[in-house]
Amino acid sequence: MGNTTEQKRFGLSGSTLKIIAMATMLIDHIGAAVLLRYILDMPNHAFSIERYNQLVILYRVMRGIGRIAFPIYCFLLVEGFQKTRNLKRYILRLGIFAVIAEVPFDLCFTSRIFSLSHQSVMLTLLVGVITMWGVSMLEKHVKNRLLLILGGTAVIALGAGAAELMNTDYGYMGVLCIMVLYALRRVKWIQITGGCLVFLWEIWAPIAFIPVAFYNGKRGVRLKYIFYLFYPLHLLILYLICVYMGLGNIPAV
Repeated sequence: MGNTTEQKRFGLSGSTLKIIAMATMLIDHIGAAVLLRYILDMPNHAFSIERYNQLVILYRVMRGIGRIAFPIYCFLLVEGFQKTRNLKRYILRLGIFAVIAEVPFDLCFTSRIFSLSHQSVMLTLLVGVITMWGVSMLEKHVKNRLLLILGGTAVIALGAGAAELMNTDYGYMGVLCIMVLYALRRVKWIQITGGCLVFLWEIWAPIAFIPVAFYNGKRGVRLKYIFYLFYPLHLLILYLICVYMGLGNIPAV
């Protein structure tokens, strides 16, 4: 009985990982949406070069911290895909909130109600889960190993190409990273190692696998809809903050 209790206490639940991801994403978006606009607007303010440099360093740190969020979301997406009781509903939910998030995302990062220049990470996650579904269907029905590899490669290429074509956040690399975590899902330490390696293109991103390493497989507090609502709401609030500060018409980069 004591061992069971200890196992329940030890480690981080899925909801804890989700909170870490949301917090680091919020820091990232404050930097990208608010602070960057403020820096770009600095010629209108009487700031010294030293002050300007301090703000640029702060911006870079905030964006670096933000790199921790996406790998955690990718890991949780793979976990959710494996554990969901209704995959169609899971995909539909992601799709609905990807659509809902698009206007707040565009306002926050382009100051436009609608823009095709860049799409939100929700769409990347949607493409990722559909790609996992395609590969999982092949794993179930294709017994020939060579055909499975060729078919899986084709499905992943289609998913990565679709993400890149739609200009989703992280693009083809986002889908490829999701699929690496999916492919290595059966052995956690191998999955974590592979995740660290595949995310090396972003220096701060592998830090995300420190909390992931402590994941205990528990769902934790139910935060399913809180995350889905948090994403568009925090983007809208950040945009409104920019408007209040007189920065709403300066496109963030």
